[in-house]
Amino acid sequence: MTAVLSRPAPEPASAAAPRPSRRRPRGARAGRAGPVAYTLVVLTALVSVFPLYWTLVAGSHTNAEIAATPPPFLPNATFFENVSAALDQAPLGLAIVNSVIVAGCITVGTVLFCTLAGFAFAKLRFRGSGPLLGLVVGTMMVPTQLAVIPLFMMIAELQWVDSLQAVVLPTLVSAFGVFFMRQYLVTALPDELLEAGRVDGASTHRIFFSIVLPVARPAMAVLAMLTFLTAWNEFFWPIIALTAANPTVQVAIANLGSGYVPQRAVIMAGTLLGTLPVLVVFAFLGKQIVGGIMSGAVKG
Repeated sequence: MTAVLSRPAPEPASAAAPRPSRRRPRGARAGRAGPVAYTLVVLTALVSVFPLYWTLVAGSHTNAEIAATPPPFLPNATFFENVSAALDQAPLGLAIVNSVIVAGCITVGTVLFCTLAGFAFAKLRFRGSGPLLGLVVGTMMVPTQLAVIPLFMMIAELQWVDSLQAVVLPTLVSAFGVFFMRQYLVTALPDELLEAGRVDGASTHRIFFSIVLPVARPAMAVLAMLTFLTAWNEFFWPIIALTAANPTVQVAIANLGSGYVPQRAVIMAGTLLGTLPVLVVFAFLGKQIVGGIMSGAVKG
């Protein structure tokens, strides 16, 4: 007998699988910013920029014009006269140069030494690394005022009073920077990459400069910006270690507008002049800072 194989009957058209809908899901446009997001960004930018703009406006008028009702909201040419008065009252030019030298040296030293220490605590195995890291972090809880008297006695013994090295050397390394770089390198630097370098015969120094530094560049940019801002705005120790003849920016601004009636316009003009280098540094490091923050967010 011959078996007859019958083909299965085709399914009716009504039973066919439904076509996928072309309608976009609700979350399809989640990656595109809407008008609410743009409005919030613009408002945040205006609120952030307004203090700087008001400093420019206040530095462009006299005390009487600033105290008027309503106050002025547009700058004018009086700003250059106030800047000239600020330069006459305090050595702002020398102060800006001193602050650039001090903040630049502190930033370079802090970034380099903290990256070295952070790499050691994150990837190198040595006896006592845990207690040493705890000791470093614990120094963040010690008030700065406790070290002022012995530190001043030390720089007086070295005859560094009124010298820039008295401000630079005590702050070349920060506990926050060591902990920050250590936490970043723990997750951003894979152990396999270090092992590959050791297999190729690279020393620890070669691994640090050829492998660790490129990986740590975003975090180094963030630490550099934070360190530069902290060193630029430092007032407590520079006013103790330096004199009015060789000041930093913050010490020089403190001497502006002195008198029975403070000259607020001159103070504002000098403050804006001392803020410009910080804006320049942020313009150069802003992209690296955003990249470092986003890199940390993705890795998390």
